[in-house]
Amino acid sequence: MKEIKTVSLIGLGALGLLFAESFASAASPEGFRVIADESRQARYRKEGLYNNDKLLSFNMIRPDEPCEPADLLIFAVKYSQLPQAIADTTLHVGEQTIILSLLNGISSEEDIRAVYGDKVLGCTVQGMDATKNGNRLYWKNMGNFTVGELYSDRVTSRLLLVSDFLSKAKLSHTIVTDMRDRVWGKFMLNVGINQVVSVCEGNYGSVQREGPERERMISAMREVIALAKPESIKLDENDLLHWLDVIKPLDAEGMPSMRQDLLQGRRTEVDLFAGTVVKLGRKHGIKTPVNQALLEEILELEKHF
Repeated sequence: MKEIKTVSLIGLGALGLLFAESFASAASPEGFRVIADESRQARYRKEGLYNNDKLLSFNMIRPDEPCEPADLLIFAVKYSQLPQAIADTTLHVGEQTIILSLLNGISSEEDIRAVYGDKVLGCTVQGMDATKNGNRLYWKNMGNFTVGELYSDRVTSRLLLVSDFLSKAKLSHTIVTDMRDRVWGKFMLNVGINQVVSVCEGNYGSVQREGPERERMISAMREVIALAKPESIKLDENDLLHWLDVIKPLDAEGMPSMRQDLLQGRRTEVDLFAGTVVKLGRKHGIKTPVNQALLEEILELEKHF
């Protein structure tokens, strides 16, 4: 493969909708496809898809519709939807297909690898402040991608292909050789910001300024640092400071995905965040009281819908 021409995306939530137009612009003509079943396609056609009030339209393809495998397959669904998404993308995976997961947490890449093998590159997206309400997405900061091999410190040819594609899409990105550490860094941020903003029923501004919410966020993040070493991950206070810098420019009125889920009566990804921290804490005999409390509080909030 000399360049990425055909791209398949599954998931038009906040991240999928945020980047879909950019992905489409970098693919070949007619080379961008959104995988969606008939009911989702009908809903998208009826309600429309809006990105900062711009109406978007994409080439939609059913999961069972015959097609050529994609050069690049991108997962942008919620973690609870991942098993179905993996099943729905079978026809889009070929021998040369490269796979990216935009999902939160530290589990999705391994789940995809379990089915599709070593086609998955590590990827995180950070610095965006997109808020999705129904079929409408609003944002001020688009954020940037970090990509790298998960089990190699080499800059491989497929990594360079993805970098070229992101450049064509005019998406800010960085290639790294310590991708698993970076995935954990983003996980650490989400454990803090998603959960604390949710339980305090606030917004990014709630944790950008000094106060008890920010301190609780940092305490939750430090529990992830404590778990990193026994998991052979390099993560320390310098990484925490880096991620605190990442959230500085976010729109103070914006909200992370978990807070948006709760406001719209949807189940959250708390098992992916506090749930994972608590499980790893038990595995390694490390106490995680901050995340234990956050887990219980968020599950309690979910009982109201």
